[in-house]
Amino acid sequence: MRPDMTPGPEDTPAGVGRARSQARPARMAATAVAAVLVLLAGLLAIGQASARSAPSAVSPLATQRGPDPTIAMIEATRGPFATAQVSMPTGQGFGGGTIYYPTDTSQGTWGALAIVPGYSARFADEEAWMGPWLSSFGFVVIGVETNTRTDSDSQRAAELLAALNYVTTQSPVRNQVDPDRLSVLGHSAGGAGAIEAAEQRPSLRALIGLAPGFPGQGLSMASDTVPALIIGGQNDGTVNPSYLASLYGTLPASTQSAFAQIAGADHVYYTHPNNVEMKLIIPWLKVFVDSDTRYTQFLCPSLPDPSTISAYQPKCPYIPPGGPSSSSSSSSPSSPSSSTPPPGSGPLEAVGAGKCLDVPNSSTTGGTQLQIYTCTGGANQLFTRTSSKQLTVYSGGMCLDANGRGTTNGTKVIIWTCNGATNQQWNLNSNGTITGVASGLCLDVSGASTANGALVQLWTCNGQSNQQWHLG
Repeated sequence: MRPDMTPGPEDTPAGVGRARSQARPARMAATAVAAVLVLLAGLLAIGQASARSAPSAVSPLATQRGPDPTIAMIEATRGPFATAQVSMPTGQGFGGGTIYYPTDTSQGTWGALAIVPGYSARFADEEAWMGPWLSSFGFVVIGVETNTRTDSDSQRAAELLAALNYVTTQSPVRNQVDPDRLSVLGHSAGGAGAIEAAEQRPSLRALIGLAPGFPGQGLSMASDTVPALIIGGQNDGTVNPSYLASLYGTLPASTQSAFAQIAGADHVYYTHPNNVEMKLIIPWLKVFVDSDTRYTQFLCPSLPDPSTISAYQPKCPYIPPGGPSSSSSSSSPSSPSSSTPPPGSGPLEAVGAGKCLDVPNSSTTGGTQLQIYTCTGGANQLFTRTSSKQLTVYSGGMCLDANGRGTTNGTKVIIWTCNGATNQQWNLNSNGTITGVASGLCLDVSGASTANGALVQLWTCNGQSNQQWHLG
């Protein structure tokens, strides 16, 4: 599906070899010119092929896609990417359907979302509006038709997983999908199917249930570990609010999740185009499928437009796959004077040095430049990542800060009283780097040193291990 635009080796300058009646010197000169032109054409072809094989501005480790998000962007009916679609055949374990995909081939592979409809419904009639909308934000969207309209939730779970297998191994877009970044969504009985699919395949990155299940079904999420977004309607008489609240309550406390109830929504609200649910779904997919922490601002600590949501129960802060680990899964030392740090908290380890980000001498003086030092578990080495993109130390008493709001190489990284400014906001990226929101520069151990006392600064990102960090 990617046309090859490389010039063919048979392309040669016109007229070479036609002047046979000319003198031998002229023939030799023409031959020499032709050889030079062919050589230049070959070098140009190699350069073009190299440019295509190494798209600019995309790290092979990065899964972040698209420009920095705004509220206006997630409220719009289309994202930054152009899309196309292709049909799926029947006979692959599901009843066919449609694939929507971004046409941009310069961004690397895309994460994918499989969607299945509710009982007696067809994707083409109820959820097809979601396909190009979500795809334009940088996802391959698989609209799954069921084998029969009366398929059970368990059958819908199997159909979701079969569709994901088809798309990643056989479909025309299989080379554009990252098989490690898959997710599922379903409405009503399809939502119950999505829950069961996530339980069967815990490697999925995200689960979204739109009014999933129905009262009396006995559905539970007690064994679910996939980050789950559950959305219900305030006026849903089928999957009523009390049932859905009880279902959400069965989730393990350790599973990253959120529950949102849309004000005034009934059971079929989700089958009509609206940006209320999209302002929940898009950030959820971006955070957990793309590990894109730029979108956590639309989930935590509150929603950008709470007037459309009658109830919201998030579990902030959210830690995407590939991002910093929570303390519950780390073996980092704990401070003897404090309890186990909450998720998103702990020592911030400099990967290249094997040492921790450290406030020298446990200073609490604003302006103190940070260093790396042997990990001790002390309070001066325990950092918390907040929903406002801050990295705080001393239980939130001080913030990691770019000195003087600097945006140039060599800017000191210091502690300072938290003030909400952008020079105190940091992106924790899936490739292990930490970049300043204001500067775009990387948190860097000066001189790539591994010694105690090496100072920390801002520097142009270069992929070196002295710019890689691990929280927790």
